[in-house]
This record gives sequence, structure tokens and C-alpha cells, in this order.
Amino acid sequence: MKIAVTGSIATDHLMHFPGRFADQLIADQLDKVSLSFLVDDLVVRRGGVAANIAFGMGQLGLSPTLVGAVGADFADYRSWLERHGVDCGSVHISEVAHTARFVCTTDEDLCQVASFYAGAMSEARNIELAPVADRLGGIDLVVVGANDPAAMVRHSQECRERGYRFAADPSQQLARMPGEDVLHLIDGAEFLLTNEYEKSLLEQKSGLTDAQILDRVKIRVTTLGKNGVEITGRDITRIHVPVAREIHAYDPTGVGDGFRAGFFAALSWGLALERAAQVGALLATLVLETVGTQEYEVRSDMFAKRLAESYGDEAANEVRPFLPA
Repeated sequence: MKIAVTGSIATDHLMHFPGRFADQLIADQLDKVSLSFLVDDLVVRRGGVAANIAFGMGQLGLSPTLVGAVGADFADYRSWLERHGVDCGSVHISEVAHTARFVCTTDEDLCQVASFYAGAMSEARNIELAPVADRLGGIDLVVVGANDPAAMVRHSQECRERGYRFAADPSQQLARMPGEDVLHLIDGAEFLLTNEYEKSLLEQKSGLTDAQILDRVKIRVTTLGKNGVEITGRDITRIHVPVAREIHAYDPTGVGDGFRAGFFAALSWGLALERAAQVGALLATLVLETVGTQEYEVRSDMFAKRLAESYGDEAANEVRPFLPA
């Protein structure tokens, strides 16, 4: 199954300030703040919705195609992704902007000062999917993930025009998109993925009820945090899958991306929706158990063992033949 994953590609620069921001602020001079914090730690993490999903698919043995816009500083990140099975041949390289970047400093109270630089991501709206399909000899599924909002709308529109099956996954960009763009994004989607809050926000912005949204999409997947995931659709009975058992939770960043990677990987293997959600839930748990969105590793024997512990031997036996050697 040829899967193109569109969306953001970014790096996170995370720093720690060994003090309290509040101690450095003067109440009657907040209109002229000029501060510099000496930090004692810097961690650079690879991220971005599309890159995280593609990495997860690569961990499960797929070769997804990453589609997004980056800067000339992408070389090291590209090498990392390609070493982990991701096809970066359709990534657009900006001639003027850097790769999107999140820079965040956290103090001892866990208060944060952060900035997000969209950079090259804004050029994703210039990416056409047809050349990607021509290069691959066709596309079986396009994941339209959080990205430059204009790019998201363009990608879904092109999918409808060219007959590509697509999954609409607005994620954090839903808050920025007007109702009209939300409708353009989801209309005709094979899958619509949101978390529980985003589900309500999407309905509010679109002005549609849950039933009316299901008239526009085929399958709706809603992640529910610690309560698992719910799958509904026009012609299917509601499916609920609980979360996989965890060893120790460290960092929830990128958990949703991990679920999507596992879910679509399992569907590409021809597995049913419930089993696909179980694979997605376990991959999400691996992300939860590591610091960083691409720092985990899928070890086939252990993955099958943990799948059996969470969902039974039948689930493990069905998935095991598809796991990478």
C-alpha cells in the first residue's frame, strides 16, 4: 500500500532554566520586558506531525512517502528518516526559509516561554500531489495532517479531484481554520481523525452534527486519551478499543501521531479496523514511554508480546506475520 503522509516537519529546541521566570518579572514594567535566561540544558528533538507519523510507519516496516516543506537545514533530519524507512523524495526544499522550529524554555515551576517559527512550512501550499503519485506509480492513501492550513485544504481538494483516498487529520490546526475551510478539508474523506476535544470543536466550527459529519466522511476515528479510541462510520457498528498497557509514562508529546502510524500501517496490511486500532494504541504507548516523538524502537517479538498482554493472543498472532524481521 502506497501511503503519502502530508503535514508539518519540524525540530523542537527544548531548554531548561534553573530558576523561576516569575522572579525575573517586575510587575509595573511588563510593558518593557527585556530578559535573557541562562539555561543549563538544550535538547533538540525531531518532530512535526507528518514526520512523526512517517517514522512510526517505518518502524513497522512500511516505506511511507513524506510530503511537506523544509529548509536547506533538513539534510541531517532527512538522513535520519531515510535510515528508518521513510521516503523523502517528495519533500519540498525552500530556497529562502528554514525548517519549521519550536523553541521552548521551561523553568522550575514548569512555566514555559516558547516561540514557533513556521518557516518553510508556509510553502507547503505550493505542493501538488500529482507528481508524487507519478513518481510512486500511484497513491493508495493520502494522510492530510496538520500543516499550513492552505496546504491542507489544497491537498484534500486535489484528492477529491484526482480520486485519491484520503484521511483528514486537522489536529492542532483546527483552531486556526474557519468553518468553511474545515468543511473543504473533511468532505469526502475516507477517514476523519480527531481527539475528543477536537471532535467537539470541529462540529462547532462546521455547524454540523456528528450524524451530518458521517454523511460527509466514511469512517470517524476519535482518540479518547486514557479511555482509548472510538471508531464510528456509516455502515459499521461502533468500535471501542482501550489503551494498551503501559510500563511507565514519560512524555505524551506525539502519542496521537504514533496511534495514526500504527492504525494506518495495520490497515495497509489488510487488518480490520479494531485490530488496526489496537496496533495504533500500542505504538502510541511506545511513544508515551519515551522522551521524544521519534526515540522509540519497535522490536517485533516484544511488540507481539505486549499486544498479547493488552488485547489477547489472537491479536498478537494476527499481527506478528506483518512485523519487520
